[in-house]
Amino acid sequence: MIIRKLGGAIGAEILDVTLSGDMPQAEVDAIRAAWLEHGVVFFRDQDLPPAQFAAVARRFGQAVEYPFVKGIEGFPEIIEVKKLPHEKVNFGGVWHTDTAYLDQPPMATMLVAREVPEAGGDTLFASLRHAWEGLSPAMQAVLRPLRAHNTSAKADVSKTREDRLKDSGREEARKSYDALHPVARTHPETGRTALYVNAGHTARFEGMTEEESTPLLDYLYRHSVRPEYTCRFRWAPGSVALWDNRCCLHYPLNDYHGHLRLMHRITLAGDTPA
Repeated sequence: MIIRKLGGAIGAEILDVTLSGDMPQAEVDAIRAAWLEHGVVFFRDQDLPPAQFAAVARRFGQAVEYPFVKGIEGFPEIIEVKKLPHEKVNFGGVWHTDTAYLDQPPMATMLVAREVPEAGGDTLFASLRHAWEGLSPAMQAVLRPLRAHNTSAKADVSKTREDRLKDSGREEARKSYDALHPVARTHPETGRTALYVNAGHTARFEGMTEEESTPLLDYLYRHSVRPEYTCRFRWAPGSVALWDNRCCLHYPLNDYHGHLRLMHRITLAGDTPA
């Protein structure tokens, strides 16, 4: 197994691995160790029909269903992340961590590419651990005791799911999900601290108004996606990404109007941020 870093702060490609079929536990453990170290790991040329994709995800955690969109037929834990040629808005097209508005956001997300445009549709990733470490000690001291209110109802992100709600929305979904989480999150496996706010879901600090919170939050959003904290991945059919939702942001680029982009996504159960 060959591990090749994509960026100085985040991301690595894992080569010479076949995810389908039987994998020795030592190989699964090595992939998990690389994932914890690099935040997001990528694989190429993987043949993973839905049943096999679900089986691979279960090697790393427990699959959970997405609250707003139904899964594909026969696999409620797998949702389509797609943009059709006539659509202008892409699903989740802002910097965010997945479903931070839940009391227990997912530990990880696994995404496999089914159909991608000839050009465009890359995904950017950013390390919230490095973003935290890049803050001054004085700023870290300000942020450590704070909690932030996260919601599914922020306009910039809610509009990115409208097309999918029309064709595969869950009737039982609540209008809004809301949760309070620490701004400085301790990773339960590595013990490292990560900045845990994101432009897609974080609305304000606990005990403050949105107007009072916005100047500092806007600074943190800009700081967390500084180029030196990021990497960029170019998709091809059969490409797979597995990222740590507890300490990584991601942003799918929307630069392929008129073309189909279809991915399958599974999220894995997490714990209560602390």
